[in-house]
Parts: sequence; C-alpha cells; structure tokens
Amino acid sequence: MVNKPFGSGDFDSRQFRTAMGQFCTGVTVITTLDADEKPVGFACQSFTALSLDPPLVVFCPMKTSRSWPVIETAGKFVVNVLSNRQQEVSSTFGAPGDDKFKSIEWDRSPLGLPVLRHSLTWVECEIENVVDGGDHHIVIGRAKTLGEVLQDKPLLFYRGGYLSTEHPRVTPAQEALDDFLTWTGGDTWL
Repeated sequence: MVNKPFGSGDFDSRQFRTAMGQFCTGVTVITTLDADEKPVGFACQSFTALSLDPPLVVFCPMKTSRSWPVIETAGKFVVNVLSNRQQEVSSTFGAPGDDKFKSIEWDRSPLGLPVLRHSLTWVECEIENVVDGGDHHIVIGRAKTLGEVLQDKPLLFYRGGYLSTEHPRVTPAQEALDDFLTWTGGDTWL
C-alpha cells in the first residue's frame, strides 16, 4: 500500500508564502541608474541563472515595485550577489525608501551601473525579455560583464530570516552535478 502525502488545494497567500519559505535562496540586489544618473535598486530573492549559451539570468520584481519601472526604462541592470556580511545591505534595499544608496559603498560597472562593494560577485546585464508572472514580472537578462568572485560565504534567506553556511563545503560527485546549470567545476555557484 502506498501512502499518499497529506496536502490541500485550499490555501491562501500566507500559507503559500510559508510553503515557499522552505526553499532557501540567495539574496541579490538589482541596481541601475535613473535618467538623472541617480542609483536605484531593490533586494531580490527571485533570481537564478537561466542559460549558459546564451548567458541569461532571470529575476522577478513585483509589479508594484517602484524600482522596476526605472530598471525597465534603463534597459540594463546589475545583479549584486550578497555575501553573508551584507545583511544590513539586504535590509536597506528590502525596505521602502528614496535614497537607499546614501550609506552604501558602490562603484561603476563597465556600463556605468552601480556595483555594490563587498558583494560575492556581480553580473551586468541588458534586458532581453519581460514576461507576465502574476503579481510579478519575469525579467530575462543577457549577461554582458561578470565581476570578480570574492572568497566569502553567501547571504541566504530561509523561513523569513537570514542564514549563512557555516559548515565545510561538500561537493557532490561529478555525475550528480552534470545537470546543474551553474556548476562548471571548481569553486563556483554550488
């Protein structure tokens, strides 16, 4: 006899958020410049690599985001992958506010966009496509420039709070990684 898992098709948005919170994610900050060259950005967990060839990424801003229209108009953005020492950066960019950059150190990317200092790495992209995703947009970006990779631990978000990897890294056998999009060997994404 096979036991069926207990579940319910009758759930609300709070229950859905709780269930999705069981999936640990990295934390990024998506940045660009507005028409007046003022930096704009927001914290984003909904980010992933999409394709190696061509090099594509995906992020998903809420349709109510005030930063998203600026990024869409600019047509280009930087994904800053946060390190575990950047919880305050994540909190700053995750909260409403007009000048999120006033206490944040940053430099310009090759296209002149904001790159947050001390991020694990960054990728500069141009928008390829935007697709409807319910209360979010699904934004596909083509990678144009990759930043240096710092040797640090990632900032993770799990069950509504920050988490860090404190245990030694364990790399699965090669055959287990062959289907992972972002793993290329060595000390990369995984």
